[in-house]
Amino acid sequence: MKIGIMGTGHIGKTLVQKLSVAGHDVKVANSRGPETIGADVLALGGRAVSAADTVADVDAVIISIPLNRIPQIAPLIARLPADTVVIDTSNYYPARDGRIDAIEAGQVESLWVAEQLGRPIAKAWNAIGSGSFAKKGKPAGSPDRIAIPVAAERETDRQVTLALVEATGFDAFYSGTLAESWRQQPGAPGYCTDLTREEMPAALAAADRARLPKRRDLAFAAVMERLGDGTRNPDADWGVRLSRTLYL
Repeated sequence: MKIGIMGTGHIGKTLVQKLSVAGHDVKVANSRGPETIGADVLALGGRAVSAADTVADVDAVIISIPLNRIPQIAPLIARLPADTVVIDTSNYYPARDGRIDAIEAGQVESLWVAEQLGRPIAKAWNAIGSGSFAKKGKPAGSPDRIAIPVAAERETDRQVTLALVEATGFDAFYSGTLAESWRQQPGAPGYCTDLTREEMPAALAAADRARLPKRRDLAFAAVMERLGDGTRNPDADWGVRLSRTLYL
């Protein structure tokens, strides 16, 4: 499959590496230009391109940028054919992204993203910490393989995204429509708690939408206190312990 990835942060970098190893034709862009993309990002087969090139002749585009920058890429996404699969990995943290009034008023994050882009999307890889994503993938059928929830509207979006999640080393679990994707947002029991396929349904069902913002903000504050400047991620196990303490 031909895949364009927007973003070279912790999740974007790992996506480039894992999907390249899985045999996909992967190209990647960031906001600063292809010459700024490190050799480590491309070491396993990805190609650095311009932002415009990420949406040219691809089967799927994965967006892995801060949520508040989504509107900026809408003109690029508008160039895609209607049947191209678009997958978003972002999450809303108001302390980082600034206040987005529609989300604060109750709009589901994924629906806000779809609205900004003017097209259907899928949501995946947003509910796993970057450390776990980079280090904890396992072959299909392995004991205790971590599950990643996938929300989507269209059947093609659902099937392609489920397959790509599996290709990155995790069990893909269909979590429902975008309207229900709040169940995999920050603050929910299924968010960054490294659950298995067997554990994920109960976690999604147990999500209490009214409690998500407070739990999300507590977790963000704890991470910032630990890290200071927010430029580094905590180790995977610390992040999972924090999420399990606050969300489960």
